[in-house]
Amino acid sequence: MEGDGADASAPFVKWKSDFSRAFQYYLDKSTPHSTGRWLGTVGVAAIYFLRVYFVQGFYIITYGLGIYLLNLLIGFLSPLADPELEVTDGPALPTRGSDEFKPFVRRLPEFKFWYSITKAFCVAFVMTFFSVFDVPVFWPILLCYWIVLLFLTMKRQIMHMIKYKYVPFNIGKQKYGTKKGPGSSGLSKD
Repeated sequence: MEGDGADASAPFVKWKSDFSRAFQYYLDKSTPHSTGRWLGTVGVAAIYFLRVYFVQGFYIITYGLGIYLLNLLIGFLSPLADPELEVTDGPALPTRGSDEFKPFVRRLPEFKFWYSITKAFCVAFVMTFFSVFDVPVFWPILLCYWIVLLFLTMKRQIMHMIKYKYVPFNIGKQKYGTKKGPGSSGLSKD
């Protein structure tokens, strides 16, 4: 009779495996479409905020979500090898103008940043359906505290960027495209 328990769970294991494979397939297909992914995340966030607004509650969940998003943002803006914390033999940020250029490698890549934010909004949305998470709190205090936390954290991050002379964005950098014709380099400055 030991086989009966394993036989009963076999369809569930197969369904879970199929679902996981299909989910990963669509996640992989969405990788090059960053604008569409971020628009979908904005839609999910709007649905979450509408839910919180109409229910008039779940401010603790929103505060926790805000702190988690701030943590993700710091990871997204930070270099993989922080020159303040570790000395590496591999690629590091240039600290002087005469240093060799090394590309900025994020601690949290854009895709994982997007995926974590979207997942966080979905989990927070599901949590709004359980009244145990609706702790009564004076929300303006939480909002003020979160704004102060955002200001102090971003100030520290910007000072780190200035000290080690790096910009975590691709604004103004060269983009490589297809050649336009003979004699063109294929580079475009935006």
